[in-house]
Amino acid sequence: MTASPQRLTSSETTAVLEAAARASLHAPSVFNTQPWHWRVTGDILELSSDPERQLDATDPDGRLLLISCGAALHHARTALAAAGYAVTVDRMPDPAHPELLARIQLGAAVPPNPETQRMAAAIPRRRTDRRAFGDRQVSEAMITRLRRLVEFEGAYLHEVPQDQVAMLAIATERAAGIEHDDPTYRAELNRWTNRPQWRGDGVPPTTAVEPTPRRVAVRDFTPVGATAGLSAGDGVDKGAAYVIVYGNGDQPTDLLRGGEAMSTLLLLATAEGLATALLSEAVEVTWPRRLLRGLLSDLGEPYLVVRLGYPVSRVPLPPVPRRDAAETITTQG
Repeated sequence: MTASPQRLTSSETTAVLEAAARASLHAPSVFNTQPWHWRVTGDILELSSDPERQLDATDPDGRLLLISCGAALHHARTALAAAGYAVTVDRMPDPAHPELLARIQLGAAVPPNPETQRMAAAIPRRRTDRRAFGDRQVSEAMITRLRRLVEFEGAYLHEVPQDQVAMLAIATERAAGIEHDDPTYRAELNRWTNRPQWRGDGVPPTTAVEPTPRRVAVRDFTPVGATAGLSAGDGVDKGAAYVIVYGNGDQPTDLLRGGEAMSTLLLLATAEGLATALLSEAVEVTWPRRLLRGLLSDLGEPYLVVRLGYPVSRVPLPPVPRRDAAETITTQG
């Protein structure tokens, strides 16, 4: 049985928290910016945003930055729970320092939940798969399980019915068109798809998928003059399910919890053999985001769209660049 935190030495406590922070570095983020920083102090793990990594054109209000950081927070929580520790989480703990997003305090030893352990094991395996999915349908039972976990994290899940998929496609296409016509967006996209390998971030061409007709388009991450590293495969995502993670508001705490909900959805889906891809274009532009609210019957604020399905290709996805732990984790004392 795992020793209680009170009986851990300071170095053992530090090792536990550092391991959780390292696990969080696998979390998804907009343009793979990884806009977070961790600090370990005693039995406290603090998460802060990195404003220098905010996308000025794509995410001027910092909504996706907070959602990305929420995913990192949930990854760390999941790693700690799977290791057999309860935690106390204080979100937005200091109004004078809005960049401080969460403070995790290590708690008592607890029996790890098997499902949480499966989700923690999925952390390094999860990838964004932009390739076409097969014809096999995602079951309603699976959607219900995902919905329950999302709601446990303080958000909601809307499954887009077939008669709404066309509107989702329109919202995504219009948002992509508006962004493409913006030279500052094109420059930002080019910057984050042409990163030096040593930076450990961004979306390299090896992970990009060649453009192909889809029921709902996916963002083209192929830099100008480059070739996508992955074939989209056959089909138009006939078996794909589209879900919208949403909440009651768009305050920082709401968006942070939305990122945590997104993370739990992605990890359970990965553990169950589903492929996933985040679609954020429609929430990046004001007018298409209103269309998404309409799909929700104006019951909430949309945070992200997730495409779910069963992969067809057996070709493994290439590794995603990740920043070095020494750059993102600071240990005090």
